[in-house]
Formats: sequence, structure tokens, C-alpha cells
Amino acid sequence: MQLSLFTDTKKATEPFVTLPLPEAKVRYYPQWLSTEQANDYQRLFERTLPWRQETLRMYGRYVKSPRLQSWHGDPQCKYQYSGLTITPCKWTPELALIRDKCRALCHVPFNSVLANWYRHGQDSMALHADDEPELGANPVIASVTFGEPRPFVFKHKETGQRYTYSLEHGSLLIMSGATQQHYLHAIPKTTSSIDGRINLTFRYLLTNN
Repeated sequence: MQLSLFTDTKKATEPFVTLPLPEAKVRYYPQWLSTEQANDYQRLFERTLPWRQETLRMYGRYVKSPRLQSWHGDPQCKYQYSGLTITPCKWTPELALIRDKCRALCHVPFNSVLANWYRHGQDSMALHADDEPELGANPVIASVTFGEPRPFVFKHKETGQRYTYSLEHGSLLIMSGATQQHYLHAIPKTTSSIDGRINLTFRYLLTNN
């Protein structure tokens, strides 16, 4: 019998919220996956993805990444950030299924995904923009969340204004247009006792192949 994660997600006509961010284009689908689907995906990804804790170069020194990660994509999609060059693992059937749903909704041929596992409140993501050269100008980033809702912070690069939104279990966030030009984003640490969160960020990397 097939698990619920192999059923179709909701139609692209599902209502979404456009976040009121000046100089950005961000859409949020709060219940893109059903609770049952999201539960199944989260349990499966926790068990089966080849999670790693990377060592990053930051401000001239090497530190352990404050989260676990797993990079997947087409063979040519090597990813470079913080002094690392990561060769992609193969697509799993489940990652490929979600990728195809994101492709259909966004009309973007996503060829890679970065999975992040925030195991507890002390796991985090520092302020950054997804503006690496291999992502091209005005990239589209599709971000799917499983597990504990965490505050997602946008910070405007010029004004410093911050905007915070909670990304729910089974939700989809799509950042496009000039969002990466004007904003940094982050998942802050928290001292609260909370459960884990897995996030998938689908992207299209420019390649020579």
C-alpha cells in the first residue's frame, strides 16, 4: 500500500498569501501539503537522507554548521558556499516527486535541492541571501517546510527593516523576482524547547552542461 506522500499535492490554484515585503516577490502557501503527507515526508527524510554536519569557513576560521544538511541534484550541480564545494547526492524518489510539484507550480526546471534539518532550537541559519553566481539573476527559490514552525526572518539590505513570518508544517514559500537582491533571510536560534524542522530549498543552478 502506498503511503500518503505519493498522492498528489493540492492544485496550483490553492490560495496563497503574498507577503507584504517592499522590493520583493514572495508567495506563501500555508497548507501546500496535507498534515498526513507532511508527517510521512518528515519521518521518511529523517530516516533516509544522508545527513551531514558540514565544516564551514567563516570570518577566517572553520566552524561546524549549526544544522544537518543533505545536497541532492542532477550530476552537474556542484554547489559552492562558505568555502565548500559539495557534489550532489542522487535524487530520491520522494525528493523528485516534490521537485516535480514545485516545477509545475513555479514553471522553473529546478535541478537541485538543499535539505536542512534543524534538530532543536539551537540549530539555525544565519542571515544570508541566495545570490551565488550559479543561481543567476533573480533566482526562484521554492522552500518546503516539515515539522516545528520556526520564525523566518527577512532583513532589507538597505533599510535594515526586519519582517518575521512563521513557516508552518507542510507549507511552501516561493521567493522570486528581486527578493535576493534586496533581502537577507535567516532562521534564528531559540532557547525554547522545540521539536525538529526539515526544510527543502529547491533551486535551479546554471551549469555548462
